[in-house]
Amino acid sequence: MEEVNAADAIAAPSVRGGLTPEAAKLFRVYRTMSNMLDRRGYMVPKDLRDLTPSQFKDKFGEYPVRQDLTILVAKPDDETHQLFVFFPDDERLGVKPIKTFLDRMKAESVFNAIIVLREGITPYAKQALQEMSDQFRIEHFKEGELLVDITKHQLVPDHQVLTPNEKTALLKRYRLKENQLPRIQPNDPIARFFGMKRGQVVKIIRPSETAGRYVTYRICM
Repeated sequence: MEEVNAADAIAAPSVRGGLTPEAAKLFRVYRTMSNMLDRRGYMVPKDLRDLTPSQFKDKFGEYPVRQDLTILVAKPDDETHQLFVFFPDDERLGVKPIKTFLDRMKAESVFNAIIVLREGITPYAKQALQEMSDQFRIEHFKEGELLVDITKHQLVPDHQVLTPNEKTALLKRYRLKENQLPRIQPNDPIARFFGMKRGQVVKIIRPSETAGRYVTYRICM
């Protein structure tokens, strides 16, 4: 087998759709994010969810500009409930780009956002996000957390976040109080994928050899 040194491997375009390694990484992140938004109930165009590597290259070029990847979506039942996805270029997110994102959110009356980080976030930026959490909900994920859609892993059962009405019906049906349900932490990877807030309940459906399927519930606390 012909040997390929590391420098050549980095410089060579990816086999998948002719993408460079950096573009291939962004493609995987972009695809996972599109699926995440869809699972959260936002309106995500089919061509975005089914985007192929070659289409990604046609849309964003061989060397994508990260700010061009910005996504804006809305809920089908409430188009005022919108969410931005920002892709800052900084290795470690600082306060300055957060202010830029916030100005855009204010200008367009959008109160929810996800920031996709290249590496991490500075302590001051973390503090800034915390200080504005009363008015704006801004989540952040590292690129490495979005390379794979964890909900599609064969060992991860199907998760469905209940609506407030479904939660009320569940508690009433089984005569339960919230604190009697098993818990899922807000920082659990699944809870973060679905953007779960404290008090929300997720339905977990597992296959069962005897019953066909086994259903459990967990509350985010």
